[in-house]
Amino acid sequence: MNAPAKIGAYVLGLAVVFGGAFGAGGAVGGDMPPAAAGHGAHAESGHGGSAETAPVPGGLQVSQDGYTLTPLTRAIKPGEATDFRFAVTGPDGRPVTAYQVEHDKKLHFIVVPRDLGGFQHLHPSMAADGTWSVPLTLPTPGTYRAFADFTPENGDGITLGVDLYAPGGYEPKPLPAPSRTAEVDGYSVTLDGDLVPGRSSELTLTVSKDGKPVTDLQPYLGAYGHLVALRDGDLAYLHVHPDGEPGDGRTTAGPGITFYAEVPSVGDYRLFLDFQHGGTVRTAAFTVRAAATPASGPAEPSGHGEHGH
Repeated sequence: MNAPAKIGAYVLGLAVVFGGAFGAGGAVGGDMPPAAAGHGAHAESGHGGSAETAPVPGGLQVSQDGYTLTPLTRAIKPGEATDFRFAVTGPDGRPVTAYQVEHDKKLHFIVVPRDLGGFQHLHPSMAADGTWSVPLTLPTPGTYRAFADFTPENGDGITLGVDLYAPGGYEPKPLPAPSRTAEVDGYSVTLDGDLVPGRSSELTLTVSKDGKPVTDLQPYLGAYGHLVALRDGDLAYLHVHPDGEPGDGRTTAGPGITFYAEVPSVGDYRLFLDFQHGGTVRTAAFTVRAAATPASGPAEPSGHGEHGH
């Protein structure tokens, strides 16, 4: 069976599954979770919600607004590199081939284990027929979540998510305790600021090496840093970028990188910061707790400094 035929069969199956799920959900009822800033969280009607119903946070759905994330690779052996292939089908049921370029790429692909004990930020290549491929290694057995973060041409940004499986014995690890400092490859990254649900929170991440501030961070995908936040439990997805950009005349190359992030609820979040120095991209990871009580001081306007991939 060729790729378009596989995609068509997969989408038909999704229509049956999600049609039944929608009916069951309507019978059960219940509140929708509040929106997360970033892709997949839109307030306007037609983007997962309306003025009366809060939209679903990004990355929780395999299909949204007529777009569906369609994996074409099923067998993934833990510890082995796999040519992982997938497509994004549009409202017409065909693979999408026209995307806006966001931070130097048409699509950003994030893969994390369900226990949030790792992080991969990948950039697949797209063939002319809309099939994406990327070398992917799932290091250990378990369940992983993959996110496709993209903006269709003439459309809004969206993040779709799907589970991937690496067979074998698996024991989830507990979420690391909240911490203000992360160590990676001899670098220390310190976090200042607090996550406050429902408002834009200022976070500054400061990079140092050997006790000295790093003031020559290198641009990576058009920014000095990229930040992904995932909510513990359901892995609701939030992707923000720093305030300012290289070459704008006001943004320094470190040591601090400032972000404005909005999370949808109280609870624990895992933050992953990508930064580049000495020609190498590194990832610093933090566990942060979003408190119910707002921090002192005026809130930044929602959307300040936020740019989805």
